[in-house]
Amino acid sequence: MLQPKRMKHRRHFRGTWRKVATKGVEVSFGDYGIRTTEPGWITDRQIEACRVILSRATRKIGKFWIRIFPDKPYTKKPPEVTMGGGKGEVSHYVASVTPGRMLFELTGLDEPNARKVFKNISSKLPVRARFVSKDL
Repeated sequence: MLQPKRMKHRRHFRGTWRKVATKGVEVSFGDYGIRTTEPGWITDRQIEACRVILSRATRKIGKFWIRIFPDKPYTKKPPEVTMGGGKGEVSHYVASVTPGRMLFELTGLDEPNARKVFKNISSKLPVRARFVSKDL
């Protein structure tokens, strides 16, 4: 799973999503991409599931890029523990995404196949996303 090597602070605040994304919104590397249309957290396991789908779809004919990284620690207290006693331990890491953020990019496939791959990927994600292509 993806996670940071080092962190300045072990635990973060949850934070809020107030704006739309301004960075990481264009198709920069590939020909096609998938962009979020709502805010949310994408876990390291969900990113890994999407990576497996992309690697199977682009075996030797294409290339893909993962444009997000799970750098936000998500804490959870054990079950049946009373309130208090501090914040819980880090259970996993999430990537915080806002509307308009590019998640994955792909090249080497034709558009109908790329649409199928990204439709399969969007079913694994907790946020709604849409297919975009580079303006050629």
